Amino acid sequence: MNSGILNDKYSVLMSVYRNDDPNFLTVAIESMLNQTIPPEQFVIVEDGIVGDEIEEVVSKYEKNSSLFSIVRLEKNGGLGNALNHGLKVCRNDLVARMDADDVSVPERCEKQLKAFAKNPDLKILGTQIKEFVGDTSNVISTRRVPTSFEEIKKFARRRSPFNHPTVMYKKEAIEKLGGYPILNRKEDLGLFISAVNNAYYSENLDESLLFYRTSVENQKRRKTWVNCKEYIEVMYAFFKKKQIGLADLAYVVFGQLMMYIAPSCITTKLSKKFLRT
Repeated sequence: MNSGILNDKYSVLMSVYRNDDPNFLTVAIESMLNQTIPPEQFVIVEDGIVGDEIEEVVSKYEKNSSLFSIVRLEKNGGLGNALNHGLKVCRNDLVARMDADDVSVPERCEKQLKAFAKNPDLKILGTQIKEFVGDTSNVISTRRVPTSFEEIKKFARRRSPFNHPTVMYKKEAIEKLGGYPILNRKEDLGLFISAVNNAYYSENLDESLLFYRTSVENQKRRKTWVNCKEYIEVMYAFFKKKQIGLADLAYVVFGQLMMYIAPSCITTKLSKKFLRT
């Protein structure tokens, strides 16, 4: 892609599974179809058997076969596996991630496309997000991530430097990394750490261009022992591969243990202070 020339062709990559809400799914899809620069292709991966309601939604869009490409996996293999299958089907070099229950603002992809046109070295570009409950008018917080590559490199050693459903990336660059690592969770962090370690130039726009759906149940799940244990295990795997240092691992272990032990009122305040506004 030549600098200054806007490539307006991109693929949307989304994964759905049986526990997704069909109404939320429709809203998420429509938010991408209503972009000021709409996608040239929309790839949806069914991660295992999804149930009649979700299948009905997907089948409705599948009728537009020139736009929608549907990948149906027999078994649920996790987000990373599903996205790897979907990435193979994407026919454009630029791929915009989207989750099945979030809402992108209309200008999101246009602004990202312009950033890629401006800087041909750019490999991954994310944005800030607004977390909401129920309706997008009920925003409870903003999750901010670093904007510059130097800040992203530091941030990635302990936390994900991108809001995953906001990213647009170059397909070829992601494929050269081997795609998403197959992990129990934090596949996105694994991919992003690998990208940073391979000096993939990346940025985040300093704008909230996606509404991220959350709930009280989601907040509670962050405090479970299973959630904390899995996060530590994933980061330990990165440590063994020498992708992060001992100090980074210690920071994560301490932080996750505090998240599990401390009262919810304290962890909520800490989360808002260090990760959200």
